Amino acid sequence: MNFDYTEEQQMVRDSIARFVQDDYDWDTRRAIVDGDDGMSRDNWNTFAELGWLSIPFSEADGGFGGNIVDLSVVMEEMGKGLVVEPFFPTVVLFGGLVSRAGDEAQRGAVLENLISGQTLGAFAYVERQSRFEISDCKTTATASDGGFTLNGEKVVVFNGEHASQLVVLARTSGEQFDRDGLSLFLVDANAAGVSKVAYPMMDAQRVANITFDNVQLSADALLGTEGGAMDVVDQVVREALIALAAEAVGIMGTLNAKTLEYTKTREQFGTAIGSFQALQHRMVDTMMAYEQAKSLLFKALCEYKIEPESADTTIHALKVLIDRNSKLIYGEAIQLHGGMGITDELDIGHYAKRLMMINATFGDGTFHRSEFIDQAYAA
Repeated sequence: MNFDYTEEQQMVRDSIARFVQDDYDWDTRRAIVDGDDGMSRDNWNTFAELGWLSIPFSEADGGFGGNIVDLSVVMEEMGKGLVVEPFFPTVVLFGGLVSRAGDEAQRGAVLENLISGQTLGAFAYVERQSRFEISDCKTTATASDGGFTLNGEKVVVFNGEHASQLVVLARTSGEQFDRDGLSLFLVDANAAGVSKVAYPMMDAQRVANITFDNVQLSADALLGTEGGAMDVVDQVVREALIALAAEAVGIMGTLNAKTLEYTKTREQFGTAIGSFQALQHRMVDTMMAYEQAKSLLFKALCEYKIEPESADTTIHALKVLIDRNSKLIYGEAIQLHGGMGITDELDIGHYAKRLMMINATFGDGTFHRSEFIDQAYAA
């Protein structure tokens, strides 16, 4: 089987790699993170100009018409540079929901501005009590005056601080834990009744807790079928899990490369520590862990391209493996770098923090192990 990238995919990969190397070195990233915005608007405009924001959207919506492999190429390269600009929350989550659930008018109004870099978006779905169960939802959208009245709170909204538009998951019928009765709504982040509390996460990503207090929505704010949101959410989450796995693989490979290089230059007892057999064995273990994750990512990509739903079991297994193997890799990277491996000045600890956050997004290893077992027994 041929796992080589197409010419277009290699061009995208090289383009992002050049950007990271030339314009996104460690000091530049630290300056961006320490700034008021926690992201660079100039970089975001560059992403739009280079066409990266258009990659997963159909040509009919003004996009590149890319597939899951194209998206994974972008995420892997951005992972290598620890890019903090909100590609994942805006393009993968927010854009993915609008492109799947929105009608022609909604897609035209939103995606054109997203692709051009004018719109930053976010998906508001997590609630204080829900943990990893997305359908555990107390936020309500009640029919009123030909539209809806939105009430509730969402927490840890990725890019919630900067988003100008939100896709909000809210209950239009049913009980708190019901899968049916959930709907998606396109909400102006600056509408009356919307309030935010923004804060940074440990990986420097900016998030917000967002409260909706009697927010008035018109009927055309509804995305897709009323009460049938979870089918669309499942599709986007499935793709998001693969995208996050690709980002994690990029980070894991970078940690291995940086650690290997360090062991060749750091001397102890008059010799490079990379010459010690015990450390060589540990480096082999981390390389094998990386290769295992990369191979399972390829398997998930192949299955997803054939039939997305058939890839569910492999995607659960991939999330479990990423959780387990990334802990080995970043743990060894920190240890082999010694005390400076956990300092704020060195990038090693920041790669580790980003892996920790990836592992906690849309379910940790324990959650997906349980889902994998349930599906295996169901089959």
